[in-house]
Amino acid sequence: MTGRVCLKEFTLAELEHWVEQADQPAYRARQLLKWVYGGRVDDFREMTDLSRDFREWLGERARLSCLDLVTVAAADDGTRKFLFRLEDGETIETVLIPDGRRVTLCVSSQVGCAFGCRFCLTGRDGFRRNLTAGEIVDQICAVRRKPGPEEKITNLVFMGMGEPLANYPEVIRALEILTSESGPSISPRRITLSTVGLIPEMERLVRDVPVNLALSLHASDNETRSALMPVNRRYALEAVLDACRTLPLRSRQRITFEYLLIDGVNDSDDAARRLGRILSGIRAKVNLIPFNEHPDLPFRQPSPGRVEAFQAVLLAKHFTVTIRKSRGAGILAACGQLRTAKREYHVVD
Repeated sequence: MTGRVCLKEFTLAELEHWVEQADQPAYRARQLLKWVYGGRVDDFREMTDLSRDFREWLGERARLSCLDLVTVAAADDGTRKFLFRLEDGETIETVLIPDGRRVTLCVSSQVGCAFGCRFCLTGRDGFRRNLTAGEIVDQICAVRRKPGPEEKITNLVFMGMGEPLANYPEVIRALEILTSESGPSISPRRITLSTVGLIPEMERLVRDVPVNLALSLHASDNETRSALMPVNRRYALEAVLDACRTLPLRSRQRITFEYLLIDGVNDSDDAARRLGRILSGIRAKVNLIPFNEHPDLPFRQPSPGRVEAFQAVLLAKHFTVTIRKSRGAGILAACGQLRTAKREYHVVD
C-alpha cells in the first residue's frame, strides 16, 4: 500500500479543497482533472502547465491510477475481458463489448458478491469488499487506454462483479465523477445500473441520479425466484414490482427487466404468461438472456426455439422484448461468468 491518494477518488469540489493544501489556487483542480481524464498521462511530470514544485508535491502525495492492468483476454467476437489488480492485491474483471457503433463497458462495483445467486459464478467466490469510487471510475479510464483503432466507449453498464446498490455511497460518488464535465463526462442516459432488487436503494437511485435502471428478475413466481436468488426471501417479487410501479421515472423512461432463461426451470410458456401478468402496469421492457453454461453451475441453456417461443408469448402481450446475444462466453466474460480468481488470459498488446 503506497499511502498516496488516488486522484480518481475526488469530485471537483473535493479536489479544489485538496490542492489548497499545496497553496495552489482552486482552478488548479480543473487543470489537474483535465490531465487525469483527457491527457492520458502516466506521470505527473508530463503535466507541463503545472509548476515543477506542484508536480513534485503531487508525486509525493498522489497517484494517477487506482488499479493495475494485469492481462487482457480476447474473444473471437471482439469482446475483451480485463483483469485488474487493486492496491491491496484483490482482483476484479471488466468487460468491453463492441457491437457495431455501440461499444459497451461492463464495470464491477464489488470484489465478489454477497447475494449468492445460483446461476452466477461471481457469488461462488463470496464477498471480499466494496470497490471505492476511484476503483470504479478507473476501470473506464484504464480500458480507454486499450481500445481498438475504431472503438470508443459509448455505453456503460454496472453489470459486472457485485451488486451496485449494496455499495450505494461509492457507486453514487462514482456516477457523480463519471457524469461530471470535469470527469469522463459520460451522459447519464448512456449508463445502466443493474440490481437484484434492493428496494430502498432503488428508490434512492432514481431520485439521486438519472441513470437507467435494470432489474434482475429471472423468475415470475416467488418459489422459483427464491430458489435462484436468495435475496427474494428478503424482498419478495410482489414488493419489488410494487416499488417499480411507483418509481418516479423520467418521461419515456422504462425499467429493463432482465430474465435469465434456464432450461426446464423458468422457460415455459406458462412462466412467460405469468411474467406478462406481473409486469402489467409497469413501464417495462424485457431483456431475455439465454443461460451461459459452465461446468461449475448445474443449469443448461434452453434451445433457440424455446427462447423464441418465450419471447413470442410476451410480444403477443405487446411488451418490448429483446434477446441478449451472448458475447465473450469463450473467455468467461458473458453474463454471470465473472470471478475474482485469476485465470488463464491471452495477453493483447
